[in-house]
Amino acid sequence: MPLRCELDPETTPELLDSICALWADVSNAGGAVGFVPPVVKDDIRPELLKHLAAMTEGRTRLLLGRDEDGAVAATAFFVFNTHRLMRHWCWLYTVMVHPSHQGKGYGRALMAAAEDAARTMDGIRGIRLTCRGGTGADLFYGRCGYKEVGRVPGAIKVADDDFRDDVTMWLPLN
Repeated sequence: MPLRCELDPETTPELLDSICALWADVSNAGGAVGFVPPVVKDDIRPELLKHLAAMTEGRTRLLLGRDEDGAVAATAFFVFNTHRLMRHWCWLYTVMVHPSHQGKGYGRALMAAAEDAARTMDGIRGIRLTCRGGTGADLFYGRCGYKEVGRVPGAIKVADDDFRDDVTMWLPLN
């Protein structure tokens, strides 16, 4: 069954707990979503609360994906620019699909839903995201229509002896 995506879901305590669990599971499976394993939900919660505060202020919007049972299976956060010369594009952060759903097309469905949602946002003409080199994420985003527009070698430190490229991807919406 396909991923069901919803923009701006009601943020109940249960939903926030499910997103924390998703984020921890993705991180612990090696997903490049801002943490290095091992992590637990309590490690994730402060970062999620930052997203929630930005959502309350209208600077961020949540795209949520649910699986066939209605469980939280995927997320992406739209973050809007405050600089007056850059308000025509947004960032896409914390793009993740639960490891148990890898290979089901949920990632592509989430990215298509993100593109569709961005097209409804007033004045948004492009989506920008970054990803960690060496994970294959840049190839995945490329298959979703994004183009690599920048790369900073060794900008992400995963461990004392493990530095990864910070890859910037761009999807024009015009």
